[in-house]
Formats: sequence, structure tokens, C-alpha cells
Amino acid sequence: MEEVSFFDKVYDVARLIPYGRVTSYGAIAKYLGAARSARMVGWAMNNSHTKDVPAHRVVNRVGVLTGKHHFEGTNLMQQLLENEGVKVEDNQVVDFKNLFWDPAQELR
Repeated sequence: MEEVSFFDKVYDVARLIPYGRVTSYGAIAKYLGAARSARMVGWAMNNSHTKDVPAHRVVNRVGVLTGKHHFEGTNLMQQLLENEGVKVEDNQVVDFKNLFWDPAQELR
């Protein structure tokens, strides 16, 4: 049986982020048992463009759109979030704590 890659595990979790919610690279890494691998989660998000993954819902630990330069155009990540009702100001999710989706809490 073929082993599932870390990137594929990241994509599986990212696909579960609810519409209009966000999570962080670190929260996904921690959920996958690799708490110090937030950067690897970021790399996975950077490589997810052809994988039907809502990478725009993954931000840094304080809600900043750090991955936005990996999206086509200048504001695509922000536009995708705003289309879901997530307000963004100065590249940061407004009301981040209330919109934050923690896979460790939600996927027990």
C-alpha cells in the first residue's frame, strides 16, 4: 500500500476548512503531529494550485495573508477570502480569533 505524503495529508486537512473560516500553517502542522513543521505546510500550500485545495483559507498564526504572493494577481487571496465574507484589512484577517478554525478541536 502506498504511503500518503505529508503534503497530501496537509491537503486533506485544508479541504475540511469551512467556507468563511481560516486556519494557520501551524495549526495544520500540529494537528498532523508535526508541530514544528508550519513552514512545510506553507510549502504544501504553495504547491497546491492544481489540487483543488482552498489554500486561501490558510494564513499565519496571527491572521496575516503571508501566502498571498503565491496567488495569481496582486489581491487574489484577499478577494477569495472576502468572497466568503472574511474581512481583510492591511493583509490581515479582521476578527481572526472568531474566524479561526482549529483542526485539533474540530476533527477529534
